[in-house]
Amino acid sequence: MKTLLKLEERCSNLSLSDDQIERVCATLLKEIENGLRQKTNGVADIKCYPTYVRNLPNGEEKGKFLALDLGGTHFRVLMIHLGEATPEKEFVSRIFAMPTRIITGSGESLFDHIAECLALFLKEYKVDKEVIPLGFTFSFPCRQEGLTKARLVQWTKGFTCANVEGEDVVELLRRAIHKRGDVMIEVVAVLNDTTGTLMACAYKQPACRIGLIVGTGLNACYVEKLENIECWDGDFDDPKQCIINTEWGAFGDNGCLDFVRTEYDKALDDASLNRGRQLYEKMVSGMYMGEIVRHVLVSLAKEGFILNGSSYRHLLKPGKFLTKYISKIEDSPEGDFTNCKCVLEKLGLMNFTPEDCAKIRYVCQLVSQRAAFMAAAGVATLINKINEKHVVVAVDGSVYRFHPHFHNLMVQKINQLINPGLTFELMLSKDGSGRGAALVAAVAARVEREETEENLQKNTLS
Repeated sequence: MKTLLKLEERCSNLSLSDDQIERVCATLLKEIENGLRQKTNGVADIKCYPTYVRNLPNGEEKGKFLALDLGGTHFRVLMIHLGEATPEKEFVSRIFAMPTRIITGSGESLFDHIAECLALFLKEYKVDKEVIPLGFTFSFPCRQEGLTKARLVQWTKGFTCANVEGEDVVELLRRAIHKRGDVMIEVVAVLNDTTGTLMACAYKQPACRIGLIVGTGLNACYVEKLENIECWDGDFDDPKQCIINTEWGAFGDNGCLDFVRTEYDKALDDASLNRGRQLYEKMVSGMYMGEIVRHVLVSLAKEGFILNGSSYRHLLKPGKFLTKYISKIEDSPEGDFTNCKCVLEKLGLMNFTPEDCAKIRYVCQLVSQRAAFMAAAGVATLINKINEKHVVVAVDGSVYRFHPHFHNLMVQKINQLINPGLTFELMLSKDGSGRGAALVAAVAARVEREETEENLQKNTLS
């Protein structure tokens, strides 16, 4: 059996140097600027879509608001009551399943299923006779054309519903709701989960300027000055800012990340449904991290680094090594292989040694550390670009929440990468994509109310 030291040499390409990370930051900044510029936006991989969300919460929001959070194999419907509500009535939610037949079926079936679940929710909480504003978190790449208009650019995360790409998802949802005729829902905003995460955090943290999701997918949004958004087609009234949905999962699709991609990344990409796309996401997100570990382990077993020639056929099946296994293995104290043994037995592997466990844990640490450092490079790039003295970063997603060291690894690396004099805080934005969507609806209602009051005042004075 080859030693752990030889294994470290064999896997050294999974360990990123400071120079490589700094190059990632510089390359990412250039790609973001390409997305913001009118001349280069058409060919940019990072599209930097304006969300048309410009106002952040200020605590003056009041009333009942719905949110629909769609972005994976389950979706959530929730209702918040802001203002006079007692704490125990402030927030109710329910999770609904998204069966495979729906994910891979027609667009009409998808939105009919969502409308049915919305109706069930409203009837359960006896608010189906009320007109309630809804914020729609739609966590897929969209071309936003207004606060209530967003066209799906391309499906990701295994969704392949027909006749949705290129269509306005708000209109499809409204049609499905209208077709039922049994609920009164007013869709007042469509947004990405990162925007929702930012808004949910900004309700309590006014310095929040970045939203980050590290879960099934990977994405970020941030508050940008209008003067830097060359593609902006709205007015330049106050506030002179807009939340930008970067869609940076596509970072690297043009080959600019090839200097940090390994043979394992390439093998994973070759076998994926969206080959050559979302390459940054494939290095970081929970949908792929376990699969990268599996590719590494298969390669090491073939070369005699682990499992000493015993059968590793159970590792040959794609998707067999789940990302949650990485978190479980790394959650044990150093030298304690209880969790690792449990995972290997679950995988059907036999006759493994404590040395095998140490090596497999090491591989998990390498892959998750690389993911955390790549995510940190992205956040540090945005903090430096925003250039405010203190920035709060709202973070959500299963990888960030459940991996035992992801937060600390990110903080460590961001501290190394941000400019002198800048400070930051990573803050978990729980259920951010849900609460945040409701808050976008609440802010839209507040702004409309304020504008109405202002116009009334003007009319009274005149």
